[in-house]
Amino acid sequence: MTNRFRITLAQMNPTVGDLAGNAALAKRAWDEGRAAGADFVALPEMFITGYQTQDLVMKPAFTRDAMSHVEQLMKDCADGPALGIGGPLLQGGKLYNAYHVLKGGRLVRQVLKHELPNETVFDEVRLYEPGPIGGPYDLGVIRIGTPICEDAWHEEVPEALAESGAEILLVPNGSPYYRNKYDTRVNQMVARVVETGLPLIYLNMIGGQDDQVFDGGSFVLNPHGKMAVHLPLFEEAITHVDFEETDTGWVAVPGEIAAFPDEWEQDYRVMVTALRDYLRKTGFRKVLLGLSGGIDSAIVATIAADAIGPENVRCVMLPSKYTSQASLDDAGEVARRLGTRLDTISIKAPVEAVNGALAEVFSGTKPDLTEENIQSRLRGVTLMAISNKFGEMLLTTGNKSEVAVGYATIYGDMAGGYNPIKDLYKMRVFETCRWRNTNHRDWMMGPAGEVIPPRVIDKPPTAELREDQKDSDSLPEYADLDVILEALIDHEKSVAEVVAMGFDRAVVKKVEHLIYIAEYKRFQSAPGPRLTKRSFWLDRRYPIVNRWRDPS
Repeated sequence: MTNRFRITLAQMNPTVGDLAGNAALAKRAWDEGRAAGADFVALPEMFITGYQTQDLVMKPAFTRDAMSHVEQLMKDCADGPALGIGGPLLQGGKLYNAYHVLKGGRLVRQVLKHELPNETVFDEVRLYEPGPIGGPYDLGVIRIGTPICEDAWHEEVPEALAESGAEILLVPNGSPYYRNKYDTRVNQMVARVVETGLPLIYLNMIGGQDDQVFDGGSFVLNPHGKMAVHLPLFEEAITHVDFEETDTGWVAVPGEIAAFPDEWEQDYRVMVTALRDYLRKTGFRKVLLGLSGGIDSAIVATIAADAIGPENVRCVMLPSKYTSQASLDDAGEVARRLGTRLDTISIKAPVEAVNGALAEVFSGTKPDLTEENIQSRLRGVTLMAISNKFGEMLLTTGNKSEVAVGYATIYGDMAGGYNPIKDLYKMRVFETCRWRNTNHRDWMMGPAGEVIPPRVIDKPPTAELREDQKDSDSLPEYADLDVILEALIDHEKSVAEVVAMGFDRAVVKKVEHLIYIAEYKRFQSAPGPRLTKRSFWLDRRYPIVNRWRDPS
């Protein structure tokens, strides 16, 4: 009789610090696995704590609490399948990223992560000790090797497990999204399968945590790299995978192959998921934002409506004497199409009052950017007052192009708790609006159809802080600016290399200068979802005080 082994894969959404809630999710997955006759129920890396914990895991009381929840699961899940769950291990005064394998009320193995990532958003060398490379663990008819996340991105650990008798590889992950990362994951795991000749399970978590979104997309590869199972992106899935022993080794029985959305849908879903989970996990139920009639606030309002429903989104139009009737009309039309509330509060009188109060101090000076910023800051004060009064989180609406060059007013339009488009360059904002107007999915809580009027997308961007103002008065056209920014920021190209791409050196130097002097603004800005490998915060850590400029 052919040996069979059933593994239940739990692609779920933990919350950092919610140890009891995460344990309950693990128990629910284990219950479903037991009901389905599973031999083993597997959860992702650091699941009991949520991921990433950053320095929280260095607090001994927190780690001991997490370990106690794993011990309780060992008791609660004694009568049924084995359980694998990621969590910290404090042992001998050293802290490890571990994978705890429990069966029959006892500990089968604690696998310790060997390769600690120390790039982009990861800083695990700061947190953990590298564990030794161990061997596989025996779960009856099968021997399983578990390279934890980064361990599987290098040859050494999987090959050592294969050489010491592993028959399948289970890779528990906390792998956050960036654009097109899925292809990189698959290519890396196919390489491990080809090198070891073993089937491989890549198990990822889902959900938002601060700036990062874990996109799931777990999969099972058979020997020679053939896809046997592919779970959906971004969605919870508890899936049972059967393995059969053949003359040449174990293979996975082919199962679900979920549909794979394109990068525009993935990016948009990351922004929706990030905001939805940020609100849910921090306890907010409603949001508000300043709706200017421009494209950035329109897409943020749409993302918010899709994340928590239009009835939970308050839009506020804050006209000054420079606000055009077209902007008033466009803001009203966006709110109408989305079905959100729209309040209109004029800032004309407050602006006059502040200017009057400053008149004596400013005597003998000419109006400049200072007076423009007073308008923006009064809008920030008004929006924060509404946020305080009604307990609604204020969203900021600056795109990555503006964030990069500091084209925003600190304590003004930068005020707020979260920025859904922080990692979206302006030209991608245009295309994202067009994509959303022609696409609707069942995970979107906002209405279908053309929710952003084409005239909002097509009109020249403007802050409307002075007469006839356009963004292009202060910045290169966004089609050029975004190419320069992506070269300087995302690819770390030199000024000379960007000039060689066909741009005027004076323009490139101006953009470079703006990037550096805006560092202090970014340091104080609201978090937002990571869409690229060079998002602002953990991916790109630059000093605020910095006199160096590229001499090339």
